[in-house]
Amino acid sequence: MSTEPVTKLWEAYVSAPSREVRDRLILHYSPLVKYVAGRVGAGLPSNVEQSDLVSYGIFGLIDAIEKFDLERGLKFETYAISRIKGAILDELRANDWVPRSVRAKARAVENAFSKLEASLHRAPTESELAEELGYSADTLQTVLGQVSLTGIVALDEMMGDRHDNATLADTLADDSAGPGALFEQSEMRGQLAVAIEKMPEREKIVLTLYYFENL
Repeated sequence: MSTEPVTKLWEAYVSAPSREVRDRLILHYSPLVKYVAGRVGAGLPSNVEQSDLVSYGIFGLIDAIEKFDLERGLKFETYAISRIKGAILDELRANDWVPRSVRAKARAVENAFSKLEASLHRAPTESELAEELGYSADTLQTVLGQVSLTGIVALDEMMGDRHDNATLADTLADDSAGPGALFEQSEMRGQLAVAIEKMPEREKIVLTLYYFENL
């Protein structure tokens, strides 16, 4: 569907909202749902069905269409990605899908981080955290990915003394990602930074996820 028909659909929907026009907009933008669901699903355990993520995301797309304000000048795709992801994450949290093994890893990471922070009087580096946990560097990256992507803990912005000066978000970022994913990475970092700054120092490691703008 070209840009012109989509523009006309939006004009028709704004002037006289109807289910028929809304459904045509849903059909046009449905690839966004599959894209976001795919990015979210890439970081989740195999017991989470992709079809479930898509169905959750459809509700986010519908919400985005119904609440989108054309006069704000914001690109709909940018707005919709956030709403779609938010809907998916809301359902995942509501269904408590996180496996016990991931929760256990999250607790282990949190405990190790707190222990090292207390003894070093600073945030530990990733190498120090890996050594404390008995992990190799690669294993730590895998664990951090599982933990961060499931929203149990977020370890960005607090690895301040790392020698490579890279954040965890940089570590997890997909360098081959397209514009949609790059937008999501940027938004995730911004939301994490704001949320983390508002939290007490010792609680910064624990962050309930509503970011997933880096999927």
